[in-house]
Amino acid sequence: MPIYKTITVSQATQVYIWKVIESEAELSKDVVLTKHCQERMLSMKSEMHRRAFLSIRHLLKLANYEDKDVFYNEFGKPHLVDGKHISITHSHNFTAIIISSDKEVGIDIEKQRDKILRIAHKFTPIQEYSTLANSEAIVRKLTTVWGAKESLYKIYAQPGLSFLNHIDVKDFSLDDERTTAEILYDGKKSDFEVFFFELESFTCVYALKK
Repeated sequence: MPIYKTITVSQATQVYIWKVIESEAELSKDVVLTKHCQERMLSMKSEMHRRAFLSIRHLLKLANYEDKDVFYNEFGKPHLVDGKHISITHSHNFTAIIISSDKEVGIDIEKQRDKILRIAHKFTPIQEYSTLANSEAIVRKLTTVWGAKESLYKIYAQPGLSFLNHIDVKDFSLDDERTTAEILYDGKKSDFEVFFFELESFTCVYALKK
């Protein structure tokens, strides 16, 4: 079982990351899916998506949960039946979950790709990155900012929330491995802690609501 990394954020919060290298048949072993999730998986045309889906069920098992212990609200936000907070992510051959008993949490994994340069203006003031040394550094930082905003969006889970206009990630150095952020939306302000690190050519970001 290629559990790639586990992180104990605190006594109440853990992160589990999986690198998907097994076949779909291998990942299907010892996994019991609800009828709804069986139908979801059957509707996935991509084998990689199905393998990622199954690997997340193995991560749940590591955290002492089963597929039936997860349900989704009307906005697609996952919840656990015991009331703990959970967030789920996958990108290519990496999947991850974060679970917390005391804080709302969000997690995101993103592959570092040059195409983020073309869409950066949609989620952050791109002029703020002009002092970085080279395009690789800009891609890495933009990927971290995107992952942070995606993590916060998963926590907030409200339609109409704008990455550009409503979510502010405070400036950071990539060596910091942490920063803070806030959401100001509909007259309400929410504050978050944000943590990040790189794995191979990916960036993982997770956030906790203060």
